Amino acid sequence: MGGKKDGDGDEAYGKPVKYDPSFRGPIKNRGCTDIICCLLFFVFILGYIVVGIVAWVYGDPQQVLYPRNSTGAYCGIGMNKDKPYLLYFNIFNCILTTNVVTVSVNGLQCPTPQVCVSSCPKDPWTVQVNQLSLTVGEVFYTANRNFCLPGVPWDMSVRESLNQELCPSFLLPSTPALGRCFPWPNSSLPELPEISNVSISQGISGLLDSLNARDISVKIFEDFAHSWYWILAALGVAVVLSLLFILLLRLVAGPLVLVLILGVLGVLAYGIYHCGKEYQVLRDNGASISQVGFTTNLSAYRSVRETWLAALIVLAVLEGLLLLALIFLRQRILIAIALLKESSKAVGQMMSTMFYPLVTFVLLLICIAYWAMTALYLATSGQPQYVLWAPNVSTPGCEIVTMNASCDPMQEQPVNSCPGLKCVFQSYLSTGLVQRSIFNLQIYGVLGLFWTLNWVLALGQCVLAGAFASFYWAFHKPRDIPTFPLSAAFIRTIRYHTGSLAFGSLILTIVQIVRVILEYIDHKLRAQNPVTRCIMCCFKCCLWCLEKFIKFLNRNAYIMIAIYGKNFCVSAKNAFMLLMRNIIRVVILDKVTDLLLLFGKLLVVGGVGVLSFFFFTGRIQGLGKNFENPQLNYYWLPIMTSIVGAYVIASGFFSVFGMCVDTLFLCFLEDLERNDGSLDRPYYMSKSLLKILGKKNQAPPKDKKRKK
Repeated sequence: MGGKKDGDGDEAYGKPVKYDPSFRGPIKNRGCTDIICCLLFFVFILGYIVVGIVAWVYGDPQQVLYPRNSTGAYCGIGMNKDKPYLLYFNIFNCILTTNVVTVSVNGLQCPTPQVCVSSCPKDPWTVQVNQLSLTVGEVFYTANRNFCLPGVPWDMSVRESLNQELCPSFLLPSTPALGRCFPWPNSSLPELPEISNVSISQGISGLLDSLNARDISVKIFEDFAHSWYWILAALGVAVVLSLLFILLLRLVAGPLVLVLILGVLGVLAYGIYHCGKEYQVLRDNGASISQVGFTTNLSAYRSVRETWLAALIVLAVLEGLLLLALIFLRQRILIAIALLKESSKAVGQMMSTMFYPLVTFVLLLICIAYWAMTALYLATSGQPQYVLWAPNVSTPGCEIVTMNASCDPMQEQPVNSCPGLKCVFQSYLSTGLVQRSIFNLQIYGVLGLFWTLNWVLALGQCVLAGAFASFYWAFHKPRDIPTFPLSAAFIRTIRYHTGSLAFGSLILTIVQIVRVILEYIDHKLRAQNPVTRCIMCCFKCCLWCLEKFIKFLNRNAYIMIAIYGKNFCVSAKNAFMLLMRNIIRVVILDKVTDLLLLFGKLLVVGGVGVLSFFFFTGRIQGLGKNFENPQLNYYWLPIMTSIVGAYVIASGFFSVFGMCVDTLFLCFLEDLERNDGSLDRPYYMSKSLLKILGKKNQAPPKDKKRKK
């Protein structure tokens, strides 16, 4: 029935599909599948929403978005709305007391007073000795140096304000970066006590380098502003090239696959020749493996003759296997080429499928954005805590004050003899039910991220499979193809198979979470003995293989769900059995498709990359004034952006084509098993596939009356 199968006579992988006279493509009268998992998924999503609401209620992401002054008030909002920048009285305390990484992690909080200002200082200035006896109003306020802490009285002496660290003793020309005033290394520095100019320059340079200097970010922004429309044009070229490549496969799939296979044979042949030549040179004068032994210096093996001999043998075996495959499996290669052509026709009939990845991209973006915002709000939940702080606790008068005691910055502090005593922001309280559960809520959020992402990808695969299956099982193409097949498949999948998609994506999510945990453990055990690292490497390798297998099984299970409307387990079993009964065809089609799509990606990305390089470097002349390349600071920036964008676009288009090939392949295998070409059971495959298989339908398609 339907010709000889790869596993004919062996029913270890189930019996062939039986003929069903009522089957005419994707089942329309179907019911909901995996209802329990569907309910579990909806309950989980509701919990995920509750976590987001809790995070939004208790979170305070402003501490990440806005800098804080010494009292814990935000700069740029509220009472400091007109003062968006934070000024450090002595920014070098941040550098000289700790490393830059620690400072950055702590939100750039430094052991020095900080004040919100409307603008950063433009000129260098230092308090002179003759100004110490003057008032703050005379030295600071009248000179428009509004950099003292709020509430410093006009008539306070400058000496007293400096002793209590209420006003800065010096100012440096600064520029805002990350909402903070950072001095520049090339600024003229005043004479500062106890700090040399060398340490200042080094400290500023290191801090700005680690925070990515503003000059570079401005230049990058300017480059994007001058070249964004040309980048969009390059991405448009990538879209056109991807569409043309897929649509033209119906004409050039055969010659292109032949050229690619011959290219692989040629590369292997050259590798054999090169290895043989190197082995002849080293055979008499080269070192042996026993002389070199085991070493981590891999370049040392280039002078070992056994290295080239082993490479020669491996390449010769691969060359021989490929030649044998071409000789004995040529019919299956021709079937793979015919399926590629048929897939190109299917995409051409349903062009809307090529733009469905945009829907998937938007849904993925929503999932990632929701998780990121929830994680940010959770990380910043809790009430701010303020404590008493003094610059020098050993100063006379400070011993009677309990440092780090809680205080209220909104209330006036009692007069005491401790110089510089202030109520400053320390951290967020970790007490309370929500704060104690932050770790568990973050774990819940990570699980939600993985599950929702995998569910969205599964939705895309199932929807596309339903659309392409309706193409294959249309007896008279394109007349019998349903109207709006993509929309119908989307509604059908959402309505009936949300639970099945949730089931498959949950299995994949569990494996991915375990992989993440293993990666974390491996990171913590880097310094352990080699045996432990080897065991961890084996575990990670096994989980990687398991994840790849589950993705392959899920993909084919979703195709069967889209066609028959059965639950996930039954669909996965039927798909696996069908593929195992035709394992050789599966391998051949998979490798031919991978080779072809890899070439397509290289063609699109390489074409856009070369075109962008010649254009943005000004090597394309005579295009006219309107098509001149823009003047850029970093010409590689738009080139790399165009290349990355072209790769994303090509991957999106080719993922649709790959799903089409897989769907038509499963339909083709079922067509072979359930039909025999008779009057009552004609094949649905194309004439080219019938010709390759040496089969034909007894009744011409025009005489076949399709049953309603």
